[in-house]
Amino acid sequence: MFTGLVKTLGTVVSVQAFGKGRRLTIDLGAVAGEAGVGRSVAVNGTCLTVTVRSGSNASFDAVAETVSRTNLGMLRAGDKVNLEPALRIGDALDGHMLLGHADALAKVLAVDAKNPDHRVLRVELPRDLSPLVAEKGSVAVDGISLTVAKATDSWFSVAVIPHTWANSTLSLRKPGDGVNLEADVLARYAARILGKGSGGGLTGDFLRENGF
Repeated sequence: MFTGLVKTLGTVVSVQAFGKGRRLTIDLGAVAGEAGVGRSVAVNGTCLTVTVRSGSNASFDAVAETVSRTNLGMLRAGDKVNLEPALRIGDALDGHMLLGHADALAKVLAVDAKNPDHRVLRVELPRDLSPLVAEKGSVAVDGISLTVAKATDSWFSVAVIPHTWANSTLSLRKPGDGVNLEADVLARYAARILGKGSGGGLTGDFLRENGF
């Protein structure tokens, strides 16, 4: 479980292919002490398990499914990544509840930096996720808990405060870049209940047809 509050930026040390998966070795920097072997860390919002530790470096194995559905397969040595160790009992829940299970890989459509008080990021919204993203609701972009400023059937926008902009990978994003999306887990379960009742998965068509 995570909150969507990035603890630090890590640096990719190396990327090794194994089959269709990837072994990522990342310099954890300030969170190295919170990530022993077997612990979970959200890397760009994707929950991964530490398999090897050496100094401040940790290795994570991302299977083919994870690589195909996230931007982890695009990482190269030297790239920066958002890091958040898993919550511990007693930690503050300052963002919103995240599982670290990316729903989709989506493109950044536009970055508006005209306002000095915040940046506006516009991101494409895959059709199956559109019922789960609502204005003033929560969404995670590359593991960052953000409030939806506006949502349509094909895109949504978020306003990013200077602190978040300066302390996450969002400041590096440009139109065309891929970002990991995770919808609010409460919206996900509500959609399942309303769409199928028992069994089956998300039925975006049902929700749209019935005004949700």
